[in-house]
Formats: sequence, structure tokens, C-alpha cells
Amino acid sequence: MDVLSSRILLRPSNPERSQHFYRDVLGLAIYREFGPPEHPGMVFFLGQGLLEVSGSSGGESPGPLGIWVQVRDVHAEHERLGAAGVKVTREPRQEPWGLIEMWIEDPDGVRIVLVEIPDDHPLRRDQR
Repeated sequence: MDVLSSRILLRPSNPERSQHFYRDVLGLAIYREFGPPEHPGMVFFLGQGLLEVSGSSGGESPGPLGIWVQVRDVHAEHERLGAAGVKVTREPRQEPWGLIEMWIEDPDGVRIVLVEIPDDHPLRRDQR
């Protein structure tokens, strides 16, 4: 398989609410918008990938989808997102594998793992 591009597709129960969450609360930059101006689909930059929030789930569960997002400072994001009313399902803590993780949920309950890689972690030193 010769993959040229990829993205995560999210079909939320309320597209406007979810687009607001990813754009305004999390602060993801918009890669592009498409479709009708009154109900646009949005594609957000997600580090080295893309997240498309468009269409509607039709009331179905978002499924076992999870999103992993590396940030510079998990504790600062914990304060910022908590103040914005984001549901934090697990406080920041250092995992046995050395990463600092915090779990939040989007408006449809999709788990988002915010991860900070400490300066002394092997992922910082091994650039394979």
C-alpha cells in the first residue's frame, strides 16, 4: 500500500457543537472548509495528521474511536481546558511507560488523550 494522505473522519451528533469544540475550545487550526456555507465540513490540522469533522452520526455512538494528541505542557492544558468546562475523565499523571497523559472527552464522548513527552523520555532521544 502506497499511502499518500490520511485523516480521521468524525461524524458527530451535532456538527456545529463539535466543530466549535475542536476549533474554539481545543484551538485546532483549520486546514480547510468544504461544502455549503451554512453547514460546512471542517478539516483540522492534527499534528502530522488531519481530523475531519463533518456530516452527522444520525444519533449513533461514535464507536471505539480515540484521538491521541501530543502537547507541550499537559498541566497547562489541564488548567486551560478545565476552565473552559471540558470534561476531564482522567487527571494528568505520568504513566509507567514515562509519558504524561490526561484524558478528556469531546461533546459526543470521544476520548482524547493529551500526551506530553518529558525531556528525558526515549522518544526524545531516539529519532528513528
